[in-house]
Amino acid sequence: MATKDPTAVERANLLNMAKLSIKGLIESALSFGRTLDSDYPPLQQFFVVMEHCLKHGLKVRKSFLSYNKTIWGPLELVEKLYPEAEEIGASVRDLPGLNEFYEYHALMMEEEGAVIVGLLVGLNVIDANLCVKGEDLDSQVGVIDFSMYLKNEEDIGNKERNVQIAAILDQKNYVEELNRQLNSTVSSLHSRVDSLEKSNTKLIEELAIAKNNIIKLQEENHQLRSENKLILMKTQQNLEVTKVDVETELQTYKHSRQGLDEMYNEARRQLRDESQLRQDVENELAVQVSMKHEIELAMKLLEKDIHEKQDTLIGLRQQLEEVKAINIEMYQKLQSSEDGLKEKNEIIGRLEEKTNKITVAMRQLEQSDNDLLTQTRTIAMSLVKYASSDTQDQYKLVKDISF
Repeated sequence: MATKDPTAVERANLLNMAKLSIKGLIESALSFGRTLDSDYPPLQQFFVVMEHCLKHGLKVRKSFLSYNKTIWGPLELVEKLYPEAEEIGASVRDLPGLNEFYEYHALMMEEEGAVIVGLLVGLNVIDANLCVKGEDLDSQVGVIDFSMYLKNEEDIGNKERNVQIAAILDQKNYVEELNRQLNSTVSSLHSRVDSLEKSNTKLIEELAIAKNNIIKLQEENHQLRSENKLILMKTQQNLEVTKVDVETELQTYKHSRQGLDEMYNEARRQLRDESQLRQDVENELAVQVSMKHEIELAMKLLEKDIHEKQDTLIGLRQQLEEVKAINIEMYQKLQSSEDGLKEKNEIIGRLEEKTNKITVAMRQLEQSDNDLLTQTRTIAMSLVKYASSDTQDQYKLVKDISF
């Protein structure tokens, strides 16, 4: 019979233990139903088994102080369990190859290592809370407790009892929580009942007050109805009296209607006559207004002509004064010089002739002014005779013209 390789047997044993450890950890964690911590026994045994697997065939490096074991496998495990440790795993993978750390027959160098890595993927269903701070990875490897994986009937019974006890404890906790909620509900109901009793008492008092008010209102209603009946009777009597008065007034109105119609026709005829008279007066007034405008225009033209003639008369008078001054001057010169007497006489004759002409022109202008004034007065008097309603204004106009 051929002897098996001891290292192969060791690898197979470690692989089987890893399978049992991972399977037991997953089953117990799912049945536990809570977050695992570092004190959980199946989790501790899982780490012990993994430590044996990682240290299988690990090379030992000697130093001056002690043997130094380089363990990077646990870091890979930490990377699997905690994605936050990915940087640590990446830095470990950058180290030299596995051949420098493991023997050729080590578990991590054979197919069993790849199988264990595949089994570790199933640990994703576990929720664990671990703290590895201060752990000494160079300490002695722990001992595997095979009793956790070797089960008998008594262990199965104990497990079932533990499950039943856990279920009973869960039910007890549920009942206690339910009892606490019921107690709080009862307390709230008691307080609500007290408030309802108080509100009920208050409502009873308000109901009694409302009943008293209803009785008072009924009495007032009865009294108001009796008063309403009396008022209705008086109103009917007043209506009958008023009806008789209205009928009497209607008869009187019918008798006086005929006289009112005659008065209306007479007033209408007078209104028509007065309207015609008013129309005639308005037409006459329009004629007088137009004549007044024409007279005002003629007066403005006369005033303009008079002012022009007065200016001419003033100019002629100034010329006459100048001629007189020249005449006096020439007369004085005539006295001083007898030699120029004849010439001066001629000049004086011409000046006298010119003076006579100017005097005649002035008389003609005065005569024309008198003629214009006479014509203006004649027109004004004719207007006074034509429009007797404007006597005062026309008299004032004639008076202004005369002045």
